[in-house]
Amino acid sequence: MIQFKPLVVSEIETIVNMMEQFYAIDNYPIDTEISKRLFQEFISDEKLGKAWLIVSDNEVVGYVILAFIFSFEYQGTIAFLDELYLSEKARGKGIGSRAVAFVLEESKKLSIKLIYLEIENHNQNAQKLYIASGFEMHNRKLMAHKIK
Repeated sequence: MIQFKPLVVSEIETIVNMMEQFYAIDNYPIDTEISKRLFQEFISDEKLGKAWLIVSDNEVVGYVILAFIFSFEYQGTIAFLDELYLSEKARGKGIGSRAVAFVLEESKKLSIKLIYLEIENHNQNAQKLYIASGFEMHNRKLMAHKIK
């Protein structure tokens, strides 16, 4: 049985450990102490978004984070599917599809107008998952400017 448990302060260590595993896939840097502090802030302010642990048969096998943004173009709150991670042993079992369906259902309840997400070009499995769940390639290019 798959469950989605809202992240609570006592489980921050668990999600940060999984985040380290996720970031290691593409060699992204991570400062776990900063991540722990960010989760404290994130959990304490519901306007920032929602995070859930993904539980299968009473074992935490992943997590999903939805970050909120206000958009005039889309006339209200939109979200960024910031992260969806499944442990290696949980992949290929339909849990990712269930997680996306859960996020879409929760987004309806939250009156989210649109969900954006990023996918690594090499991650074909993620692309297939999101396309099968109704996501489309956007005709705009995502650009970034890191504030130093």
